[in-house]
Amino acid sequence: MAESKSVVVAALIANGAIAILKFIGYLLTGSAAMLSETYQSVSDTGNQVFLLIGIRYSKKRADQRHPFGYGKSQFFYSFLVSVLLFGVAGIESARKGYETIFGESTFHISNATLPVIDVTLSGAQISYLVLSLAILFELYALKKAYAEMKRQIDEHNWSGLREAFQKTSDVTTLTALTEDSLALAAAAIGMVGIYLTEQTGNVMYDGAAALVIGILLMGFAAALAWQNKRLLLGESLPASEERRLRELVADWNGVDRIVDFKTVYFGPEEVILAADVAFDRDLDTTTIDDRISAINDALMETNPQIRNAYIEPEA
Repeated sequence: MAESKSVVVAALIANGAIAILKFIGYLLTGSAAMLSETYQSVSDTGNQVFLLIGIRYSKKRADQRHPFGYGKSQFFYSFLVSVLLFGVAGIESARKGYETIFGESTFHISNATLPVIDVTLSGAQISYLVLSLAILFELYALKKAYAEMKRQIDEHNWSGLREAFQKTSDVTTLTALTEDSLALAAAAIGMVGIYLTEQTGNVMYDGAAALVIGILLMGFAAALAWQNKRLLLGESLPASEERRLRELVADWNGVDRIVDFKTVYFGPEEVILAADVAFDRDLDTTTIDDRISAINDALMETNPQIRNAYIEPEA
């Protein structure tokens, strides 16, 4: 949890600064691509705020109304981000790009004097500078997010990022990693679009860059919403991991058979396990209780994500 929070805080600081710089670049150029970049960074900043709220809320202690705690709040706020922020920002960016290509463009070049160093640059040059700084900021945030995801990949013995994306329950780190990668791609696209428009005088390139950035944002929104949907609906552990835990119980001394076996995520890296187990008929109640306690300890040791294990003896 602490690692995930540090990833979010790093991204929040970076994206907040970048959003301000990009908006200044837009004011100096009227570039659709810079406006799309501003939308993207504002979305990223809002994203981090929502994720921090989710992390804070998820730390609330379990109570009568929520006996298993508030861990799923992170899934909810991440889903909210995908719909309200990236979806809206993506639509607006794509709309601005479309209008620039097929309608009127506001692209212009204004000069500005940078304070302190007293150097005058064109709006396009300032945009290049802003986007270059954005890339540096995003690389810093991406490095932190990747380090945390790499730790999870090593911990769970996943094959790589693709498997991690499909199986991780840490939506906070997943969102930060994906949005930082997206931001790097968007910054590069925006820079190319502005450069080509400045060199050729054809605003189509600027509009095309904004349109592509909008499509990327909408695609990310859809992917993020889908990933959170599976966890909000109560996804189980990956089949291979659940099978390993099931075999541990089935092979335990005194266990006759497993009647039922279920797992479900109730928060990032937090799992509930419930199983109905038939024990050998010659075991007395005290012995069965001891075996259940030993099985619970073994399950939690085998998979540290398991916070609660409920083994019910079946006749």
